Amino acid sequence: MKEYFNAADIFGENVFNDTVMQERLPKKVYQKLKKTIKEGRELDLEMADIIAHEMKEWAIEQGATHYTHWFQPLTGVTAEKHDSFITSPMENGKVLMSFSGKELIKGEPDASSFPSGGLRATFEARGYTAWDCTSFAFVRHDAAGATLCIPTAFCSYTGEALDQKTPLLRSMEAINKQGLRLLRLFGNETATRITPSVGAEQEYFIVDKEKYMKRKDLIFTGRTLFGVMPPKGQEMDDHYFGAIPPRIAAYMKDVNEELWKLGVPAKTQHNEVAPAQHELAPIYEEANIAIDHNQLIMEVLKKTAAKHGLKCLLHEKPFVGVNGSGKHNNWSLVTDDGMNLLDPGVSPYQNIQFLMILACILKAVDIHADLLRESAADVGNDHRLGANEAPPAIISVFLGEQLQDVVAQLLSTGTATHSLEGGMLTTGVKTLPDFEKDATDRNRTSPFAFTGNKFEFRMVGAQDSVSAANVVLNTIVAEAFSEACDELEKAEDFNSAVHNLIKRYFSEHQRIIFNGNGYSEEWVKEAEHRGLPNIKSMVDAIPALITEKAVKLFEKFGVFTRTELESRAEILYETYAKEINIEARAMIDIASKHIIPAVIKYITSLANSINAVKAACDADISCQTQLLTECSALLSASKSALTKLEDAVEKGCPMCEGKAQAEFYRNTVMKAMEELRTPIDKLEMLVDKEMWPMPSYSDLIFEV
Repeated sequence: MKEYFNAADIFGENVFNDTVMQERLPKKVYQKLKKTIKEGRELDLEMADIIAHEMKEWAIEQGATHYTHWFQPLTGVTAEKHDSFITSPMENGKVLMSFSGKELIKGEPDASSFPSGGLRATFEARGYTAWDCTSFAFVRHDAAGATLCIPTAFCSYTGEALDQKTPLLRSMEAINKQGLRLLRLFGNETATRITPSVGAEQEYFIVDKEKYMKRKDLIFTGRTLFGVMPPKGQEMDDHYFGAIPPRIAAYMKDVNEELWKLGVPAKTQHNEVAPAQHELAPIYEEANIAIDHNQLIMEVLKKTAAKHGLKCLLHEKPFVGVNGSGKHNNWSLVTDDGMNLLDPGVSPYQNIQFLMILACILKAVDIHADLLRESAADVGNDHRLGANEAPPAIISVFLGEQLQDVVAQLLSTGTATHSLEGGMLTTGVKTLPDFEKDATDRNRTSPFAFTGNKFEFRMVGAQDSVSAANVVLNTIVAEAFSEACDELEKAEDFNSAVHNLIKRYFSEHQRIIFNGNGYSEEWVKEAEHRGLPNIKSMVDAIPALITEKAVKLFEKFGVFTRTELESRAEILYETYAKEINIEARAMIDIASKHIIPAVIKYITSLANSINAVKAACDADISCQTQLLTECSALLSASKSALTKLEDAVEKGCPMCEGKAQAEFYRNTVMKAMEELRTPIDKLEMLVDKEMWPMPSYSDLIFEV
């Protein structure tokens, strides 16, 4: 008899979740822990000891021998140090398995060995990880066996945040406090908590591992530094939502099962636009948990690929000529009494609370567009933003026809009297049902688009944590809520004051609204006319972190101190320079050791063939001679460009640091890299494929 698989049977089986805690913890301890989480209080050591013991017992039953504080430093990946549960041997030579509340609550990794932007010197090593009890612990099974992973925050000995989680939790507290202030003004006395809800759609490429291992550029940098598109790319749109190839389908099945066991609600999977590109999307969760889960998604995607002889590429632009990969950060605000604050309802024009919240968000995005752009800035994203698959580097907001019409009514007459309806969609086929369509279309060229009951921030890069984007979103909206409350709380006539404030915010910040084609040159000109920033490079985006406006914002809500912001800017500049330096050195290594020798070998073979034909007969060899001349010229150009790149990397910018160093790598080294790639890519089209030293784009993206 055929066995049927039920995802619900395994969902969360490797997670110390609420159900497990309720079963295993004493009732009073469980209730106290839930209250601690809800009210954001500190966990006392006595209760932590009880929780730690039960967590350890549960983990051992799952096969765990070690535990680790699982945290997210500013490296772009997660970090962990494993300790076993064993204690000092007893007199009989046996050991006990123990795990204390202190070990659960606090860990001590070496803070000086992680990026700190000068916050920690080499001789100042102490740093702390602290248990985030709002995110469930889990057991991970891999080659090391089973390990209990405890999600934690990471800070320095002096208290500065050195991770992605700490500022996120701070920003969530800020928007909760200011959002509740606003709700109270509208008469809501039941909500006690407002939580950002996040769903991060993850795009990725899958290639054959054997071919991947022959591409040093992919190994060292995550993207192809050389290579030309095959005759067919994505122009036929036949890969997008197409039938999933069997090998990929088997991989996706294992990914889903692993994620479900870890409590990650993986929901959607499909082929993306580019050949070999795919997407996985989870169900929305509380921001903190969603961001932890996105880190797990990336880890599982990479780990599972290896089991199938595949390699998962999370770089934003692994292949030139086809779409790159991003992360669509779907963001909304929900209350603990069951309300989505971004749901406009049946009649948005009558939903004054929603319109006030919408006006605040528009204000926040307009004033802090530079910060929102910076939150999605990384080296890989510089290759992607503004291209066909990604929004432009200009921040704008898409509202859709329905909300745009409400805003227009308020601005023109001072009053909104109706909302556009979606109407019925008629297919013209009798056997197909007619159905009610949404009141507005979607716009995939918008970086910040309203999509019914949430905003979709489409700029985040595929390999990045979505924490930075949500820290900015939470904090800038908290500021807008705060300023609105400051004004409304003083009003004698609330209804009149809120109406006037909504209208004023829409009027002052309508420049940020754009429903058209974000890819068009006309929009670039229009955005400049409106005064909207167009920040094309990561290097140009970083300064937004340390403006007086940004410092004032983040310090006001306790999300970052000036020192923390300055350290992050320094880390980002350093990261940019290091990544480009690695790419440049990889190009030098590949070109000098592999490509140029292969081209010389081909040219020599071609020359010998020409000479042999000359000696044997009086045949026409003009084609061979022309090919030899062309290859020789490109070889010479490649060698010249290689020397120029070597000089740029070796000489560098010895007196440069910070922004100046990053600008040198962008303006000088990147230019030299492009000049080397041009002739080598032309040579790939001429040299015998059997002699070309690495798999082509065709081999990588069409043969999986």
